[in-house]
Amino acid sequence: MSSYYYDTGAAAVLGIVILFSFILAIAAYVLTSLFLMKIFEKAGVQGKWRAWVPVYNSMIFLKLGDLSPWLFLYALGATILLSWIPVIGQILGFAAFALMVLAAYRVGQKLQKEGAWVVLYIFLSIVWLGIMAFDKSRWNAHIPPAPWGGNAFFGDRTVWDGIPVQPSAAPAPGAAPGYGAPQGYAPPQGYQQPGYQPPAPGAPATPPAPPSAPVTPPPAPSTPPAAPSTPPAAPTTPPGAPTTPPTTPPPAAPPAPPAPPAGPNQPPANPNQPPA
Repeated sequence: MSSYYYDTGAAAVLGIVILFSFILAIAAYVLTSLFLMKIFEKAGVQGKWRAWVPVYNSMIFLKLGDLSPWLFLYALGATILLSWIPVIGQILGFAAFALMVLAAYRVGQKLQKEGAWVVLYIFLSIVWLGIMAFDKSRWNAHIPPAPWGGNAFFGDRTVWDGIPVQPSAAPAPGAAPGYGAPQGYAPPQGYQQPGYQPPAPGAPATPPAPPSAPVTPPPAPSTPPAAPSTPPAAPTTPPGAPTTPPTTPPPAAPPAPPAPPAGPNQPPANPNQPPA
């Protein structure tokens, strides 16, 4: 009988432990999904349901951390398939966790956090997610590129609808080294580059516009201009004397007066003078 009660008690304790672990796992899943949903909203991810899908939400987290999302799927699949091998399974599990740590490091930088915050993610990832989700930090994708951004295997080259494309560290061919524009950027619709646009093939050439008409001169003023208030200055140099004397002869001398008569009866010229 004692062994029966002992087995019954051990089974009850085991059931309580399993139930408590299940409840704890459900609570951790709900909190993790809720925190990831808030982080995804800051990053501009469309659709809140993405944060509630297991494995898929971790792949999006890696994509936001400038890592290829397929790396997590590869590591998880290899861990499940090779978990029966004592050492290989643990190494693959550690590799999957290391990818999440690298992604958390990049996500923390985009949320304006220092690199030391990743230590909190290593030991208490649920606390790290809660701080990143509900603090007042803003998402900034234009940070210095990741060291692995140009690697074809580790770098993110995946484009998914509803998830913003993270800028790549690999410069475009012919472009100057540095951090370029986000991938997939295109000018807005309806934009035309200024300048001459060549006509479509086969279309007739447009004749040049005729020259414009000559400008008509303004009409003459109807009122004559007023006389200047100041008279013109006199010439400073007098006119020169004529070089040729006049050809007209001088006038003749007047004729002599007639002689007075010699008769005695002639009165004197002067009445005051006595007669001779």
